[in-house]
Amino acid sequence: MPQIRTLSQRRAALEQEWARWAATHAALPGDTLLRTEVVQSWQRSLPTVDPGCVAAPADDAEIGARWAHSPLRGPITELADELRSITDDSGFVAAVTDERGTILWSCGGRVMRRRAEAVNFAPGGRWDETHMGTNALSLALRTGEPSMVFSAEHLVAALHGWVCYCAPIHAPDGRQLGVLDLSTTWDRSHPLAMSTVRALVSAIESRLPAEPCGGATELRLDCLGAATLIRRGVPIRLRPRQIEILTLLALEPDGYTPQRLQAAVYGDRPVSAATLKADVSHLRRATGGDITSRHYLLTRPISCDAVELLAAIAAGDVATALRLYRGPLLPDSDTPGIVEWREYLMVGLRTAVLSRANPTQLVEFGARCPADTEVHERALRLLAPDDPRRALVAARLHSALR
Repeated sequence: MPQIRTLSQRRAALEQEWARWAATHAALPGDTLLRTEVVQSWQRSLPTVDPGCVAAPADDAEIGARWAHSPLRGPITELADELRSITDDSGFVAAVTDERGTILWSCGGRVMRRRAEAVNFAPGGRWDETHMGTNALSLALRTGEPSMVFSAEHLVAALHGWVCYCAPIHAPDGRQLGVLDLSTTWDRSHPLAMSTVRALVSAIESRLPAEPCGGATELRLDCLGAATLIRRGVPIRLRPRQIEILTLLALEPDGYTPQRLQAAVYGDRPVSAATLKADVSHLRRATGGDITSRHYLLTRPISCDAVELLAAIAAGDVATALRLYRGPLLPDSDTPGIVEWREYLMVGLRTAVLSRANPTQLVEFGARCPADTEVHERALRLLAPDDPRRALVAARLHSALR
């Protein structure tokens, strides 16, 4: 495809796309062809963005960890089912960025998700104006207002088949935290899409904590391989049961009813509700009172390696997930809820590693799971014949088969 570098070429391309759209959509009287904000964005973008690029550049930072610590993670997790329902039913793909325009989370139907991944409209993609030119995300980030960009209004030619609807997400103190975007092919454009985005952003903002999120990292819980809890740099000693409860609350942002938490902690054992209340009360004092009473819920997310692992798996960031996975979740615990989460995290990471078919990651994961013969066999198939790691993997496989 020829590169489009001048404004006159951009105008001609936009006129062609607009004519194609107008043939099937009723344009309103007085609609203008070239919006001022689009032309100004082209002018700002052309010095740094090649209109002939095929995909957004990738952010090299650890996206899984950033998403785990993002203030948007909790509200998006609560609304995830609704977002998936909207995208699946309407043929859209949804994305949430940080304040710099890097996508941290996305969802969509299989077909649209594949199309989005082809242009790196996926976690890790950089969609600010400096890196991807004119698009709805970059305009919303720059203006702080909802934005729609249609077809050839995009600076990058690879996006001319798209229409994008976007609105910024603001914290209670007015800071811009990122944007929510709904995108689809230009022929699926719909007048209600922007209203949907606005409504979703309102729902997200209503779920953000009223105070700044700076205190969210006061507590650090590590529960993969071993258990430690640190508050403001000082280790806190807790009984194993209380560590288990805190781990369950960290992994369940929607919290637990007393009955459900008791089942997750004690299973069928005949333990009174007073015992659970006493453990939660002690935990509440240790964590500074950040646990609600009638419905057990962390009022602020805590920094937790298991939560970061879960986010990294969901974002497809296998390298970060492997770094975080120092061992099974609370390996000495037989608490039903912990056992269930332990298996869930292990299966999720194992599936991600096997699906990537990356020999280095397979070797690394095999060190943590020495009895997993399938992982060792896959690693041997992918390692080059002269790779010195073959001997190590072969020895692991031999031991696993004995």
